[in-house]
Amino acid sequence: MKILFLFLSSLTLASSSFAAKPNMLFLLSDDHSYPFLSCYGDKNVKTPTLDRIAAEGMKFHRFFTTAPQCVPSRASLLTGRSPVAARITRFSAPLARDEITFPELLRSQAGYFTGICGRSYHLDGSTKVASKEMNALFDQHKLKTFAQRVDFLNVCADNAVASQLETFLDQKPAEKPFFMWANFSDPHHEWSAPADYRPDPATLQLPAHWPDLPGVRAQLADYCAEVNRLDHTLAGVLEVLKKRGLFDSTVIVFIGDNGAALPHGKGSLYDPGCNVPCLVRWPGVVKPGTESRALLSGEDLAPTLLAAAGVASIPKMSGVSFLPLLKGETQQPRKHVFLERGPHGSAPVALGMSNSGYDLSRAVRSDHHKLIYNCTPWLPYAPVDSTGGGAWYQMRQAKEQGKLSAGLVATYFTSPRPVYELYDLDADPSELNNLSGKPELAAVERSLRLALAEKMILDFDYLPLPDLMNGAAGNKPKGKGKK
Repeated sequence: MKILFLFLSSLTLASSSFAAKPNMLFLLSDDHSYPFLSCYGDKNVKTPTLDRIAAEGMKFHRFFTTAPQCVPSRASLLTGRSPVAARITRFSAPLARDEITFPELLRSQAGYFTGICGRSYHLDGSTKVASKEMNALFDQHKLKTFAQRVDFLNVCADNAVASQLETFLDQKPAEKPFFMWANFSDPHHEWSAPADYRPDPATLQLPAHWPDLPGVRAQLADYCAEVNRLDHTLAGVLEVLKKRGLFDSTVIVFIGDNGAALPHGKGSLYDPGCNVPCLVRWPGVVKPGTESRALLSGEDLAPTLLAAAGVASIPKMSGVSFLPLLKGETQQPRKHVFLERGPHGSAPVALGMSNSGYDLSRAVRSDHHKLIYNCTPWLPYAPVDSTGGGAWYQMRQAKEQGKLSAGLVATYFTSPRPVYELYDLDADPSELNNLSGKPELAAVERSLRLALAEKMILDFDYLPLPDLMNGAAGNKPKGKGKK
């Protein structure tokens, strides 16, 4: 009888402990650049659902994913490590079994019931377009691991996420808190949202890194339509929590996985490729209507949500929890965020290819400057996914006709590209004026190269380290020396 009493007491304590931990809903859109939410002041889109999340929580202006691509970015979000450290810079690679994700720690250390649903989570390897032999290798070596990492796993269309959340909650043990990672395809290319969601292209506001051309406006309108549709879809997902009385006991995190599939965005290390929306709603903890311009990295999400559940980060996580910011407390700000670019999709190496399918580059960004280090500068630039679209076609036409500004020509059509790019983000937020090698910025450039080198060393990066010389070393081909 005494043993039974002790057993029941332990269950009661465990249940009480779990109940004190917040539920978590992590919403991840695909190819979603900052500032494409109306709560950020962007007038090209209408996002009332996400605007409410921001109004009742906290919005971050400078959250940067670690890569401008789905797979490596998601690897960082889940592991709290850079894609290089997590060994997943090849887009088609699976996450290695010995890389521990934060949902696994929530489950093992805090008793969470965990799940993933929606668009492909991308971390079991890309075998969809591979040969039968490639697929057999994935099975032979047991490389697909996520069915064992979470309690619930189901890939589905965006419009089925709400019903999958219902199913997940039906299966959740009553005494356990939950974590659900819901993935969405919108606003991923190709863009197919109905006309009702599409703004008038003539009314759109264009940033300086896009020329005002009909094709650019048309594709931007298509993109904005998908952002608007995403917001409508999310309303249905959040309604599930409201109906079950879980809306105010759940931490809701909304983030984009990388930037828009338009020039200067997805696939590039410019800000539109990695700077994404980030909203956090946590009633009773996050003060409504607050915002932050602190530099945050995709590496920081995992330790933050672990800390929210009272779980310690594992030692190899390099991300830093921003829980103090959510609580309105002071926090030592990041000095830098680090970005990487590797192969994209399953594109094979071929003569004459552009960098849309294959590129090797790294970047470091501070509050005011960015350094990009291009290790395959001979590959000409082309936007990822939208190379065949009207925007890029008309931009190439405008360049050939001499109608493109010097800054845009230098950014998109320099070949070979410079090894080093340095930007003053205050004076040049669109990153069109490369200042690498300018004597007045020599100290800034050297400090950024050193910071990037340190990150590459600590993460055991396989690329050559950047030259620490002052100036634009590497940007100009070396002439033949005298014999």
